Amino acid sequence: MKQETKRSRFRPEPWISALIVFVFLAIWEWLSRSGYISVLFFPPPTKILRSFFELLVEGKLLVHLKATLYRLTFGFVLGGLPGLVLGLIMGWSPRTRGIVDPIIAAIHPIPKIAIFPLILVVFGIGEASKIVAIAVAAFFPMLINSMAGVRQINPVYFEVTRNYGASLWKTFTRVIIPGSLPMVLTGARLAFNIALVIAIAVELLAAKEGLGVMIWFSWQTLRIEELYASLITTALLGISANFAIQRISMRLAPWYDDQPEKRS
Repeated sequence: MKQETKRSRFRPEPWISALIVFVFLAIWEWLSRSGYISVLFFPPPTKILRSFFELLVEGKLLVHLKATLYRLTFGFVLGGLPGLVLGLIMGWSPRTRGIVDPIIAAIHPIPKIAIFPLILVVFGIGEASKIVAIAVAAFFPMLINSMAGVRQINPVYFEVTRNYGASLWKTFTRVIIPGSLPMVLTGARLAFNIALVIAIAVELLAAKEGLGVMIWFSWQTLRIEELYASLITTALLGISANFAIQRISMRLAPWYDDQPEKRS
């Protein structure tokens, strides 16, 4: 039985993914060193990796990463929490949804980076404007997924709570939060990914430190290895955050069908 359990838990997908990445990098290395592709714009991956570790040891990469993490963390919390609360309320209350939903539908399609100049006018060119732009980006995915999470709860559960005279607080904590949790965590993943994209974008436009600044400066000075190193750091940041949210989802919502262990 133990052997069967171990076999059933073995997942070949990560190994296949790693193999695909390894083969891709090996081909890239060979093409670059053989002169089939431009070394200036596509340096060998080994050279990029060496530059990555040099920047890490020197501390230059950590300075830019710290600045991006600071903006990303505050922006994600500042936008995600109101989005979560309002989304749960909109999913629970048809009246609130009827009032707020048309406003959300009108504002949500606007590209968030397009309103960054207006945010600069209101909040200035300091850190506040960058954090607000990131918060706006994180707000909408969290709101929409939280609202959808509440709306997909079976109405029978609400009828049972009403029949037993449960208070609003108990309905909220015993039905709404557990029932919407999987969608809320999915919204957190989407919100973080979009917030990261906007964080890099606003740093490209108006910042002195951050991964976006590093990307743009590396391109302007044709330090292509540093450009790739900053892109790798951005990718690792996104992967780490998504992995952390996924592990939290597995612990808090083990019944959710989207868990990797339950996929066929």
